[in-house]
Amino acid sequence: MDSTRVTEQPTSFERPQPGVDPADARGALPRTPRPPQALPLQPRPDGAPRSAAPGAAGEPARGAGANAPRAGEASPAAGYEHAQPVAAEPGAHRPRPAPEGIPAQPDPGGRSTGPAGAAGASGAVRSPGATGGTDRRGTGGPGGQERRSGQPLPSNRPLPMRRDGDRLRFVGAATRRIARGMDLDEIVMGLCRATVPTFSDAILVYLREPLPVGDERPVGPLVLRLRRTDRIPTERDTEIGFMPVPAPEQPAELSVVTNELCEVRPGSALGEVLRGVRPVFTDAPSARAALTELLGEDSELAVPDGQRAVLAPLRGRRRVIGAALFLRRPERPAFENDDLLVAAQLATHSALGIDKAMLYGREAYIADELQRTMLPETLPRPTGVRLASRYLPAAQTARVGGDWYDAIPLPGSRVALVVGDVMGHSMTSAAIMGQLRTTAQTLAGLDLPPQEVLHHLDEQAQRLGTDRMATCLYAVYDPVSHRITIANAGHPPPVLLHLGGRAEVLKVPPGAPIGVGGVDFEAVELDAPAGGTLLLYTDGLVESRLRDVWTGIEQLREKLAATARLTGPDHPPPLEALCDEVLDMLGPGDRDDDIALLAARFDGIAPSDVAYWFLDPEETAPGQARRLARRALARWGLEELTDSVELLVSEVVTNAVRYASRPVTLRLLRTDVLRCEVGDDVPQLPRLRQARATDEGGRGLYLVNRLARRWGATRLSTGKVVWFELHRG
Repeated sequence: MDSTRVTEQPTSFERPQPGVDPADARGALPRTPRPPQALPLQPRPDGAPRSAAPGAAGEPARGAGANAPRAGEASPAAGYEHAQPVAAEPGAHRPRPAPEGIPAQPDPGGRSTGPAGAAGASGAVRSPGATGGTDRRGTGGPGGQERRSGQPLPSNRPLPMRRDGDRLRFVGAATRRIARGMDLDEIVMGLCRATVPTFSDAILVYLREPLPVGDERPVGPLVLRLRRTDRIPTERDTEIGFMPVPAPEQPAELSVVTNELCEVRPGSALGEVLRGVRPVFTDAPSARAALTELLGEDSELAVPDGQRAVLAPLRGRRRVIGAALFLRRPERPAFENDDLLVAAQLATHSALGIDKAMLYGREAYIADELQRTMLPETLPRPTGVRLASRYLPAAQTARVGGDWYDAIPLPGSRVALVVGDVMGHSMTSAAIMGQLRTTAQTLAGLDLPPQEVLHHLDEQAQRLGTDRMATCLYAVYDPVSHRITIANAGHPPPVLLHLGGRAEVLKVPPGAPIGVGGVDFEAVELDAPAGGTLLLYTDGLVESRLRDVWTGIEQLREKLAATARLTGPDHPPPLEALCDEVLDMLGPGDRDDDIALLAARFDGIAPSDVAYWFLDPEETAPGQARRLARRALARWGLEELTDSVELLVSEVVTNAVRYASRPVTLRLLRTDVLRCEVGDDVPQLPRLRQARATDEGGRGLYLVNRLARRWGATRLSTGKVVWFELHRG
């Protein structure tokens, strides 16, 4: 036995350690005994021993206290790894210790090869009294054995983490990998990939079914579902940086699939383990019972004996949301007590990540639902115009914006085209957008002129708040007159693609944004030729950090012209394909804002398919309306509809002339259906009522409702229009 003796340091819970400031609260904490790092004694030239203390000869070093060596004893630090002589003799060999962060790797031949070179030749300092020359910096023992247990280390397995530095580096890399996940599957997969094979040979992750979101209180029993299992992969895990581990040739017992569902009963062993929150070894009787409950009584999974299984509850912000089971094979060293701390860190980071992923998923779901309900689910199919639309959010993480588009059918086969942009990219912007869109639909139903619609939208925005601003473009297309009326409120101008391939930026007064207040809006009326395509868009399509808005508008115009040349001068490009081509002009850095796109192809209604008359509000008006309708149907070759049209026209005109004071209008439109419109100057809309047996009237709208394909009544600024449609043939 070495004659060098080490004086044990006392550990106190009441008094500070020697050399520690008494005012420091950390001095009262228990400390792990550590040998003093005193300098070794060096022989004097005259043969007298040299003191190890930096002070005078025979005087103990300051702060040594009870740790100073006794008289006649050698320094306890002699032979330790970091012991250095005060002044090395000339020519004396001075070994350099290996860095602390690099653990030695065992050699298959039984040698412990460290970073300094081959064993015994590098000058690495060995522990005093060690047999077989075990390196203190490594984890291997004599003949490639494990230092603590004495078991042989397999050459094809990752080294166990025996040093605190190894565990800290592993926990840091694993938590970073888990934290990178955005959704539930990514987080669970990150936990599995980070722990296998570095920390365990296999892992089973159970999650609550269903998973609670935020502060929700589960109402049903606690049920755990097996979410994912993983075992030793065959490829190298480059994230953690350890050597690859070959998979066993035969399937091991850890790869057996276990029960997928487990109901945790109150007061059961598994319930108590989950309530305890802290990871536990499964070799204890209570933990073994909890493991049996988790895996099932008839499970074929053979858990190794000893401390080779760790059950770690997954606790989120409010409650336990699952459990993770870490397993090691019998040929691998068992878990240690410090590994419970590693499992606790992994479980905590994973549970909090799952909680955040569920909250993020709920927020994204609400955002998607809000945006979907704010925008039209499907576009209408009005007569004489075809429509197509696109909407792109600014980013996947910000799916809610203030851009919107709409197409609203109007009386007289007209259609209102709307596109707008509320400033901002938040839930508030989406809510403001929804209110403005609803207001625009209500105003359109009143058949107000475009400039009046923008004026009322401006007043509504001011009522919502002082900083509620938006841009909007409102246009009304009439397929009969082939004209379009446009009013603008600070929005980018529309682009009209003609049939021959020429793209034109329409000259529309820019106006002020909605919400400014006290601004007069102006409307212009332009030609809308048949075969032309009107493109309405928001500024996200033409403006970005790389280009200004007018440069983007010019690029859009050139893109439309180039696309039209591909189909020739006599055929307009398909509407859906045209929208996709327009979006393709966006580059990688051009997605700074939401994009709303509405395209309208003007087909129009030919004058030969329109019949229009004025009828005086007299008793002879219904008969005159029947004769005019009969002649129009004969001219169009629709004699089979004569009886139904005469009956319905007579009933609607009779109701109109009963209260009208001005001439009544009658118009027939021949498209894919036959549409009849009767207008008068009375704003009250008719209502369908059930007539009694003794009533002489009140059955006109009942007949219209039974015989017509569709019918309706719309209030105008000058009165109302009652219309109905019939199938052709």
